[in-house]
Amino acid sequence: MSGPMIETRLADTVATITLSRPKVGNAFDVSMASAFRAAVEGCADDPAVRCIVVTGAGRMFCVGGDIGAMAQAGGDRATMLEQLIEDLHAALFRLATMPKPLVVAVNGPAAGAGFSLALLGDVVMAGRSANFLAAYGDIGLSADGGMSWTLPRIVGLRTAQRLLLLNEKVGAEEALRLGIASKVVADDELMHETGTLASRLAGSSMTSLGAARRLLHESFQSDFATQLESEHASMVSAAGGVDHREGVAAFLARRKPQFSARPGSEGKGA
Repeated sequence: MSGPMIETRLADTVATITLSRPKVGNAFDVSMASAFRAAVEGCADDPAVRCIVVTGAGRMFCVGGDIGAMAQAGGDRATMLEQLIEDLHAALFRLATMPKPLVVAVNGPAAGAGFSLALLGDVVMAGRSANFLAAYGDIGLSADGGMSWTLPRIVGLRTAQRLLLLNEKVGAEEALRLGIASKVVADDELMHETGTLASRLAGSSMTSLGAARRLLHESFQSDFATQLESEHASMVSAAGGVDHREGVAAFLARRKPQFSARPGSEGKGA
């Protein structure tokens, strides 16, 4: 879905979703959250899409919720936020749980829900002008977008407390050191580098990537024995699929594999 607030572009098998309200820092209002959810669901459901990239238009990635829209809502602010968060959380949950890889290209400041969105990426590419800020305390709100779940798992509890409670801004290089960013590149190289990486992921085995995403998420709720069982079941399922057969054939033939399985199709023969 493309529109004035969310732009979606498909190039080969990579879908790029661009947050496009640059005059307000790509802040989410109710309409934008709804459009973002529709775009995410459309890309997640499209069998032609093998990797999703999320980025922002202009100088900022996303400053979070639209504070101006909150002010205009007046006494209906809680209702407005409930609707906004419902759509935003549905979109983020889909991004987190789909079998397709997610690359986030942080082209500038990422605050509030923008920070939460960045944390979801399997790979987070950051331009040198990028920075990350929780920002919630300054407007009397608590975290959303899953930040209270993702942030401590990435940086550890003590650092998460510092960033969330003290509202400390993290620059691109510190984000790389903390594990918030996967790679830092020059601003003018960000989208080229991101595109190269996304194409590489899109050419990988969707069976393997989808299983890896799921297993990594499950590991935080599983004990070791349960995780071994999950890995066992996943490996056996993948062994019956076309990607495994192609991978083995390519390895023996000393050629690059041409994976064709659709995301979520592990264990299926076609």
